[in-house]
Amino acid sequence: MKLLISLLLVAAAVEAFPQASGVHRIPMLKRSNEEFIGERIKALAARESGLLGGSTDPITIQDFSNAQYYGQCQIGTPPQGPFNVVFDTGSSNLWVPNSKVGLVGLLKHKYKSSASSTYVANGSTFAIQYGSGPVSGIWSSDKVELGPLSIPLQPFGEVENTKGLGMGYVAGKFDGILGMGWDRISLNHTLPPFHSLVNTGALAAPLFSFYLGNNAPGEMLLGGIDKDHYTGDITYVPLKSEDYWRITLDGMSINGKSVSSTKTAIVDSGTSLLAGPKADVAAIAKTLNATSLMGKEWTVDCSATLPDITFTIAGKEYTFTKAEYTISSGGTCLFAMMGIDIPAPNGPLWILGDVFMRKYYTVFDWGNKQLGFAIAK
Repeated sequence: MKLLISLLLVAAAVEAFPQASGVHRIPMLKRSNEEFIGERIKALAARESGLLGGSTDPITIQDFSNAQYYGQCQIGTPPQGPFNVVFDTGSSNLWVPNSKVGLVGLLKHKYKSSASSTYVANGSTFAIQYGSGPVSGIWSSDKVELGPLSIPLQPFGEVENTKGLGMGYVAGKFDGILGMGWDRISLNHTLPPFHSLVNTGALAAPLFSFYLGNNAPGEMLLGGIDKDHYTGDITYVPLKSEDYWRITLDGMSINGKSVSSTKTAIVDSGTSLLAGPKADVAAIAKTLNATSLMGKEWTVDCSATLPDITFTIAGKEYTFTKAEYTISSGGTCLFAMMGIDIPAPNGPLWILGDVFMRKYYTVFDWGNKQLGFAIAK
């Protein structure tokens, strides 16, 4: 399952690299905690009443119930949009809605192929199966612009049916998804947008990095690393496989005691919370004396003193305090961890989402097939 982020494209100077060197800054806007917590609770209630469809075990790691970060790209000639899209490291395809999406897309920006001189028809079916249902439409190709960068002809989905996203799509601020994952998980083996961008030769290096602001805007940097956004050195970890941004997890502990035997994790910009096997998360919640929300998520006592939670990756500890693993608003402290059982062969695994990435500046090094982490500032 997966929650969403997206980005707002804004031109800005890059301190670590000159703009002409092929490094491009993409700032990101963050939703308020009040809006996020409110929609989480509403989404849980909707699931219980059957409004979002039914599936206990998700087919993919996507959920798309609530976006926490959002922003833009443009498609076509002349450029259409801007489209609010999710720059999502847990998927590898681009899609936006067209006019056939209907009332659920009333407030969305929609692509119109007849208005673009660079549109190339495909005609085959575009379809992604989520735990709660399908997202489908047709494949097309057109020019895609990310700020000053341009992909001449990128395959993407014109989505006409968003049933699989449920009410989260209707209420969300995003129009579509721009996957930043690897070729292996791309539908129909189409070239993912970032791979296409690398092929243009416009980037200084085949990598991108994320800084997610804590109660503030953040950014994604295409082609470089911004030293102004982290302290100390970057620790690099080799990928376990080139599908999701998947790494080996040594362990997870509270007060030195192991709380999970799962040895795989993915770092996912499209998941707002931390997520792991249901039994592990339930046991951790019990340790924290958390209160269940309809058996799906938990809240904790805002005034309670709670222990740190530590992930160990390649021998290095990544520790989170109570303030870092909770999201608070209006007297409610949401435990920022949810239980998800990802079936084999993709799971079981832990999903290190925005909660992890807010604390640790993350480098997605496509060229060297590794992830890099440093404490964000």
